[in-house]
Amino acid sequence: MTERDHGEPVADYVTGIGLLRIDHVGVAVADLDEAIDFYARVFGMRCVCRETNEQQGVEEAMLAVGPDPSGGQLQLLAPLSPTSTIAKFLERHGPGVQQVAYTVTDVEAASARLRERGMRLLYDEPLRGTGGSRINFVHPKDAGGILVELVEPPRTGS
Repeated sequence: MTERDHGEPVADYVTGIGLLRIDHVGVAVADLDEAIDFYARVFGMRCVCRETNEQQGVEEAMLAVGPDPSGGQLQLLAPLSPTSTIAKFLERHGPGVQQVAYTVTDVEAASARLRERGMRLLYDEPLRGTGGSRINFVHPKDAGGILVELVEPPRTGS
């Protein structure tokens, strides 16, 4: 066991991945505009980023939860086509939580440590994520049925 700065023990197996915090929770939706409106009207969330990711077949929006947009966010994901992964998710499960994402210091290092621990990752190399981040995913069958996304934020000042 090692200790965190505030004295709580941390199991050695947790170290070395570079997890920093919950980055966002991804929610599959059929209509992005309707979902943005719903979360704004009902929960007071505001859209801080909206983009299309052709590589992943989604149109997405990141919603700030509370006044500080640097805290955890809600990501809304709508399919670009009926054959996209999100469209298939919606067919099987309907709208709802599709993933939990964690911010990591280095997505390649985190992926390597997780592979050493027997986890399957969906991609050999990181993909481009929202806002220029680098991402990979832990297979849900290896993570208790949850699709886990690893997010390395874009580097600033480069």
